[in-house]
Amino acid sequence: MEKDREKKTGRHTFVVCAYKQSEYLETCVRSVLRQTIQSKVVMCTSTPNHHIETIAKKYRLKLYIREGESNIRDDWNFAISCADTPLVTIAHQDDIYHSHYVESMLHAFAARSDATIFFSGYRPVKNGIVSLDANCIIRAMLRAPMCVDRLAGIRFFKRLIFSLGNSVCCPTVTYAVDRVGKPVFTSSYKYNIDWDTFRKLAQLPGSFAYDPHALVGYRVHAGATSKQYIDNTGRFEEDKRMFTEIWGRTIAQMLMKLYTRAYDTYKD
Repeated sequence: MEKDREKKTGRHTFVVCAYKQSEYLETCVRSVLRQTIQSKVVMCTSTPNHHIETIAKKYRLKLYIREGESNIRDDWNFAISCADTPLVTIAHQDDIYHSHYVESMLHAFAARSDATIFFSGYRPVKNGIVSLDANCIIRAMLRAPMCVDRLAGIRFFKRLIFSLGNSVCCPTVTYAVDRVGKPVFTSSYKYNIDWDTFRKLAQLPGSFAYDPHALVGYRVHAGATSKQYIDNTGRFEEDKRMFTEIWGRTIAQMLMKLYTRAYDTYKD
């Protein structure tokens, strides 16, 4: 049993991506350390400071520092490079991982040896309360085809789940790095880098591994990147561009009238 546990531990790394001085960072770190099956855990940042360094030292985690200007694409690619295991999860500093996340993820990859990524369900966490909003329910409905084994490896259905929006919550994703290749993130988008990347990964051979259970608490708060992009209209412009690429301008305009209602998730 112990040998099996060690084997599983060596396959996966949580890379906690830390940015500035998040009050939620330590909670995230604790959640990835308290898994039923232990993985490697490291931290990385492009904004080194005393707060991040203190938490890394407290939990005896190796801290990698990226030089240069901070941006999501380069920070995430750097995070992937900090791991030396075939499976990598970029743990977003604001979010909380269920204690069975790693166990469920390893089981899903074992069931699908050709899987390129794993993702799960999630629940929004707002003002410290775990909730279930309309946006979360709709995204779960869009992911539903991946619950059908024979559909999870078909390119059409893998792309379908992203045709009406980004149905996958980015922190829930684990990447099979050898199968997706490096750099993982090549998108020109600033906010929709995850949605664009998932659509590209859907083109690759192999299946998607999915657990519909809510294994991640996705924290919504005033300082979240998602809310900042909505406030400065950056997300609206990128969402419109994504829908235009998928559906063309006319249908994209109609979809945006409905899709912008999802922004209510980030209202105070």
